[in-house]
Amino acid sequence: MVLFGTLVNGIAIIVGAWFGIKIKGFSPAMRDTVMKAIGLAVLVLGLTMALEGQYFLITIFSLTLGGVIGERVNIEGKLNEVGNWIERRMKRTGGGKVAEGFVAATLLYVVGAMAIMGALDSGMRQDHSVLLIKSVLDGFSSIVFAATMGIGVMFSAIPVIIYQGGIALAASVMTKNIPEPIFDVVEIELTAVGGVMIIGIGLNILGLSKIRVANLLPALVIAVILAIVYDILS
Repeated sequence: MVLFGTLVNGIAIIVGAWFGIKIKGFSPAMRDTVMKAIGLAVLVLGLTMALEGQYFLITIFSLTLGGVIGERVNIEGKLNEVGNWIERRMKRTGGGKVAEGFVAATLLYVVGAMAIMGALDSGMRQDHSVLLIKSVLDGFSSIVFAATMGIGVMFSAIPVIIYQGGIALAASVMTKNIPEPIFDVVEIELTAVGGVMIIGIGLNILGLSKIRVANLLPALVIAVILAIVYDILS
């Protein structure tokens, strides 16, 4: 089943967020410390991923063109609108926490290298081990996120399932027509581009910047195209 790993990942986020919402006793100081710790860990993850890239020009062009497209479409604004729409229908929440948690968790769970490579493995090889490991990590992190940022984290499972499921289904179709070595190049460059974006997420969590990371998401698609073109021409 191509979508097995993706569905388990979504369920893990929902269950973890539910437990996080039930946790009491998180003082403002404790929440700030936890979020700063998460931000630092995210920065380290992003740096590790970004350094795996082999062709820096692909990373630059992908992020530049992706940023232009993302700003024109205003992806982050639309994600916030979805979060605000959910928030207006949740009587127990307020103060923008639903939108904040939804966007932050969605970006972190979607942009990660494990999301991309795990979905590709599920689609290409029917191997769900990477996504199952990611499910454990996302489940625990969603507990912390939901405890500090609210129920919006739970709804991030929806774009995660759509995104990873789409990659897995597309990979299952393309693997019949595209040589596997090309996918290896794609994975490496996606990891590098995603790593730079995760660095942006970490900086935002730490409050050091306000980078509209969601508007860089088209860079992932562009990275795939450029990696395939480069591999074909080389």
